[in-house]
Amino acid sequence: MSKSTSQSLFLVSACLVGLCTRYDGKTKPDPDCLKFLAGSTWIPVCPEQLGGLPTPRPAADIIDGDGRDVLQGRARVCTKDGEDVTASFTKGARQILELARLQEISGACLKSRSPSCAISGTVGVTAALLADHGYRLYEF
Repeated sequence: MSKSTSQSLFLVSACLVGLCTRYDGKTKPDPDCLKFLAGSTWIPVCPEQLGGLPTPRPAADIIDGDGRDVLQGRARVCTKDGEDVTASFTKGARQILELARLQEISGACLKSRSPSCAISGTVGVTAALLADHGYRLYEF
């Protein structure tokens, strides 16, 4: 992972910088992410909130695929209680993509193990959409 520069503009999962946007409403800033972002400009975002979900909210997982499958209608995102929240996850991902385009971002720092933001393991919905549009992604 290379060090960011002052000319860089990043989107960052809001939970990584200490905002209370996690599904459980708690804060858990990531020191490695904050160190990576030092000296750069960044915009905190939460695709799940931008998709209309509340905080706190029930934990959710991608069912029958990954984020790309969700975007193509072959998989869905459901809460632990079985509520289908796919529409909120895809809406939030599209909102993030629009923000990335409007602000000409250098990349995005995203939360690991998130059905929206994960890059490794099961790729999240927002991560898949950003990657498919050529954005550089970093996972924390």
